[in-house]
Amino acid sequence: MNQSVDSYLTQAGDSLDAAELLLSEGFAGYAASRAYYAMFYLAEAFLSTRGLAFSKHSGVISAFGREFAGPGIIPAHFHRYLIRAGELRLLADYRGAPISDEEAQIQIDRGREFLEFTRQYFAGKPPTNG
Repeated sequence: MNQSVDSYLTQAGDSLDAAELLLSEGFAGYAASRAYYAMFYLAEAFLSTRGLAFSKHSGVISAFGREFAGPGIIPAHFHRYLIRAGELRLLADYRGAPISDEEAQIQIDRGREFLEFTRQYFAGKPPTNG
């Protein structure tokens, strides 16, 4: 499946909107999971520009760090955001560990920051974050 960058950006924005809705209804763990997926889609958007696609989440996370964060193409903190969000997703989705409202909100805010950076990056504007 070959998605366009715009498609990934739409998925990321929708996931963040869903995360906010879930958090407002008291579902912090699910909200944190959706925030992770938003960041995951953004990483996939970057990787797609190089024709890279992976069947495992770990492959996406690793390649995103190697191809974009490591060389300084994007600020490294976005890779760290993705890693942390992935850890929380695993805790919430597979271990039933409680995620606080505050932690979920942090992940949503980071996802929004990453989304805004990515939109600016692909629009050819100098990103304001980083």
